[in-house]
Amino acid sequence: MPIQTFGFFLGLSFAGAYITTSRELKRKEAAGLLHAVTKKITLHERVSTFSFALNAAGGALIGYKVLHMVLNYAEFAADAPGFILSSDGNLLGALAGAVAGYYLKKQEDNKAALHKPEQKNIKVHPHEHMTNIVFIAGIAGILGAKIFHNLENLDEFAADPVGALLSFSGLTFYGGLIVAAFSVLYYTRKQGIDTLHMIDAAAPGLILAYAIGRMGCQLSGDGDWGIVNLNPKPDWMAALPDWMWAFDYPHNVISEGVKMAGCEGRHCFVLPQPVYPTPFYETLMGLVIFGILWGIRTRISAPGVLFSIYLLLNGIERFSIEQIRVNSTYSLFGHAITQAEIISFSFILLGIAGTAYFHHKAKRLSTDSR
Repeated sequence: MPIQTFGFFLGLSFAGAYITTSRELKRKEAAGLLHAVTKKITLHERVSTFSFALNAAGGALIGYKVLHMVLNYAEFAADAPGFILSSDGNLLGALAGAVAGYYLKKQEDNKAALHKPEQKNIKVHPHEHMTNIVFIAGIAGILGAKIFHNLENLDEFAADPVGALLSFSGLTFYGGLIVAAFSVLYYTRKQGIDTLHMIDAAAPGLILAYAIGRMGCQLSGDGDWGIVNLNPKPDWMAALPDWMWAFDYPHNVISEGVKMAGCEGRHCFVLPQPVYPTPFYETLMGLVIFGILWGIRTRISAPGVLFSIYLLLNGIERFSIEQIRVNSTYSLFGHAITQAEIISFSFILLGIAGTAYFHHKAKRLSTDSR
């Protein structure tokens, strides 16, 4: 099937963050912490020439790839990302898509022509921005993840800049988190959503998304595994499957290791020595952190504290796992250190400082209001 394991779980991670953050925004609005914003919109507005052109162009692009996919399904199923990112397509499909895109906009324009344009005030609730937030987070997150990955692997980028930028592999979580966070907060601030309440609402969903995403790393074998582990399995893990202690990632998607005997196809490699299954450990730790944040979210009244706790726990989790994880290193004051260790340690410091600062700030405001 043309569904990549990692991509599938990446989609699930966004869905998890969407659901939990939406629930938190609704809860905060019901508690009077967030409020709907009144906006003026124009009803029955005629479609502009630019919108016609944009819709036709979008339809052409979709038709160009979709018809080509239908006619060459085996090629698409074998390498869906490569197929989508290639310049190959079907011109007849592009023409049909352009006509369909134009037609849909024309129908919208015809309906608008039956009425006079009128302005109306509507209330937009914070949770109603979630579709836009997820879209922005997705685009900015993938962009940030690619940028930070290439900074961490400059030799690979120098060897094939285009391939490094356009491939679906090679994503650095912290890069995605940082760029997506700034992009989303810029958008939500423009929409009148309080920044501190927004980051608090998103905190549980962020770690849940991380845990789900790491399931995709584990099942696809995308290289985010640990160092070689030849140690005997501890007695307390005797009843658990061996792969939970040491795993050789057969059929991994990056074709790392040695060729598997009798295997045919694209993913026929297995690691020569077992390693720590760190994505699995991160999934477990991420779910535990999510449980903690979800459990305490209603007990914390000081804005910014929940997100600070998220930064602290996230940093501890990632800094700990880096000790047994394979990663590129930098030399800092004569010591080898990974990009994730630098960022996660910064998160720990920010988490501690933020928790103290926002708690003190809320306490001071409470005292001043008496």
